[in-house]
Amino acid sequence: MITVGIDVGTAAVKIVFADQLELLWKRTLPSTSANPDACVRLFESGLAELALREEDIGGMAATGYGSHLVGRAGKRVNEISANAMGVWLLSGRKAGTVINVGGQDVKVIKFSETGKATDFKMNDKCAAGTGRFFEMAERILNVPLSEFGALGLLSVSPLRINNTCAVFAETELVSLIAEGKNKNDIIAALNRSIAERIAALASGLELEDEVYLDGGPALNNGLRTAIADELMREVKVLPHPQFTAAFGATALLTQQK
Repeated sequence: MITVGIDVGTAAVKIVFADQLELLWKRTLPSTSANPDACVRLFESGLAELALREEDIGGMAATGYGSHLVGRAGKRVNEISANAMGVWLLSGRKAGTVINVGGQDVKVIKFSETGKATDFKMNDKCAAGTGRFFEMAERILNVPLSEFGALGLLSVSPLRINNTCAVFAETELVSLIAEGKNKNDIIAALNRSIAERIAALASGLELEDEVYLDGGPALNNGLRTAIADELMREVKVLPHPQFTAAFGATALLTQQK
């Protein structure tokens, strides 16, 4: 049975088509005021590229803050449950913890040996460390997030980002650039600062093995390395870290069929 999962996040809309838990197709678009139209466009693109008709779809589940915008969804799924289930399945049922860096929040989620979320902590009070924060850093540094990992490793003069508030950190970044500081050093400092915040958030949980990082910022390998250093344990990233919640939504839908 082919199912569809849509994750309407604050930074991006993600969609997957799956067949009995096999990922068939995935795509993402930035979140805008036209999110309902984006959901429709993504769904229709998936149908066309997979040569499917709408009647071939056995069900659709939506998750994320904007799940209510997906009118065609037959089920709405809690994003924490969807995230946990998606990471658990895509890791080959090995994962026990996921650190999710979303558009406007950061979550650390523990789950059972069956992929069910058992505990979590969330930072949704400040944009520091979220996808929006990294978008700001990309804009100011004029460097795509995909290059943060490699460039941060080239740092030779470590810096310290003193402000943990996203608004003040933006001002600090501008000042560092004006002072002629090397971008590689700034990126390394950013990764370290965010990793410290995430480690502090996770400190109240007894993390389960294995630990995974997901969300768009997980594409920044420097952040993964910095978090692993702070937690003093291995942190892994799945091949498609932006799509775990959307995939988990399809899995939860399939389980109820």
